Amino acid sequence: MRIAVITTFVALTAWSACGFTAQAADGPNFTRTEDVIYGRKHGVALTLDVFQPQKDANGSALIFVVSGGWFSSHANINAGFVQEFLNRGYTVFAVVHGSQPKFTIPEVLEDMHRATRFIRSKAGDFKFDPAKVGIFGASAGGHLSLMQGTAGDLGNKEAKDPVDRQSSRVQAVACFFPPTDFLNYGREGEIALGRGVLKNFRAPFDFHELDKSINAFVPITNEEKLLEIGKQISPVNHVTPDDPPTLIIHGDADKLVPIQQAELIIAKLKAANVPTELVTKPGAAHGWAGLDKDLLLLADWFDKHLKK
Repeated sequence: MRIAVITTFVALTAWSACGFTAQAADGPNFTRTEDVIYGRKHGVALTLDVFQPQKDANGSALIFVVSGGWFSSHANINAGFVQEFLNRGYTVFAVVHGSQPKFTIPEVLEDMHRATRFIRSKAGDFKFDPAKVGIFGASAGGHLSLMQGTAGDLGNKEAKDPVDRQSSRVQAVACFFPPTDFLNYGREGEIALGRGVLKNFRAPFDFHELDKSINAFVPITNEEKLLEIGKQISPVNHVTPDDPPTLIIHGDADKLVPIQQAELIIAKLKAANVPTELVTKPGAAHGWAGLDKDLLLLADWFDKHLKK
């Protein structure tokens, strides 16, 4: 069961089942720079791929969060998934984060902050406005997109590394079927920290802390600590009035990530007067045939909020 569910998540990340292709009708209309190093952790490089339109760049950038079940891999970057955005002139950065089962969600969030800062620091090199950066993804990629939208920060102006002085905030978010509240998952009080509906995804929630007395990482077992981490990694708890415009597309028959998750954060964003929209797909589960056509809605959303 665990393998089957993770495969579903990964397939949604790669979008291979949707029949995407990596070329426009008359051939590629973009250039791709692979394995750009945006950071390092534990001696390992963190990388992203850069897709640039060959002409008519619009001066805005999009971050594509390559993540399904918080599993991330360079092999799961499908150029066809970003084609519509390239057609409209966006420069797209496909970010591969530290993947489960090795890394947990709090560690993944650090990677996404780093990637966003790095991308903004390269605005001059890739010729886009650093004040016009959007982010998108699906499922876990949607969760990480919302976390960047609600919990991005302005950077540390005193940091030794100039990249860390950059903001990790984004100016628009669009995503598919994202988890948003791990402590109220599907219904109030339902905890999904690798439990319940997400019991087959224990690794991303396998939180550890350093025990200095033995110089080793040990599991966090204290329920209060676990719930606090769960609160911090839930984007619904970070909503503020200065959050970016946010679009969510979600199927109302989704069993893995209930549409209630989208409804919770949409309500919070609306209460904070943040421009937001929920597009409900009747009868759709966690992914659906023809999902590629809904990429047009994401592109329209970015056009509306980044091309001002």
